[in-house]
Amino acid sequence: MAKYITAPLTEEVARSLRAGESVYLSGTVYTARDAAHKRLCALVAEGKPLPFPVEGSVIYYVGPSPARPGQPIGAAGPTTSYRMDAYAPTLLRLGELGMIGKGKRGPEVIQAMQETGAVYFGAIGGAGALLARCVKSARLVCYEDLGAEAIRELTVENLPLTVVIDSLGHNLYETGRADYLDQYGSK
Repeated sequence: MAKYITAPLTEEVARSLRAGESVYLSGTVYTARDAAHKRLCALVAEGKPLPFPVEGSVIYYVGPSPARPGQPIGAAGPTTSYRMDAYAPTLLRLGELGMIGKGKRGPEVIQAMQETGAVYFGAIGGAGALLARCVKSARLVCYEDLGAEAIRELTVENLPLTVVIDSLGHNLYETGRADYLDQYGSK
């Protein structure tokens, strides 16, 4: 049974989610890919404020295509998450509680998630046009020079996601494969 959750997240909600669960996320989500993450971490290193509230935030690793007339955003499929692994622990330790992307995460990210109670959600790659239907509004926050990789504030409604890695470190990429092999064997 799917869970309906709202962003920004609370630590209680983030810690209650388990790998393999389906969720529908509504609320405020920020977009950022590796170039934006690099700039955010530079601000942190310089002791400067970040351009959006990080506490409880969910960051979607996406570089959306241009919006069609009358639409808030173009196709909005996830990008490969490991490209943010060098930066994610910094933002997690500042209060980020959710990340949305696709693909595996490194051990440093998983450790930071366990320390902070954060969760990693998977979105379906190749379904960017369908995922964009869940975006009700989009506003440029900063780094317009990055084009599609600029940071945007999205208002989403029932964005379909899967908990891939939970705050306990349970990882669907590991347990899902093992469960499949247990059920179907290696025939």
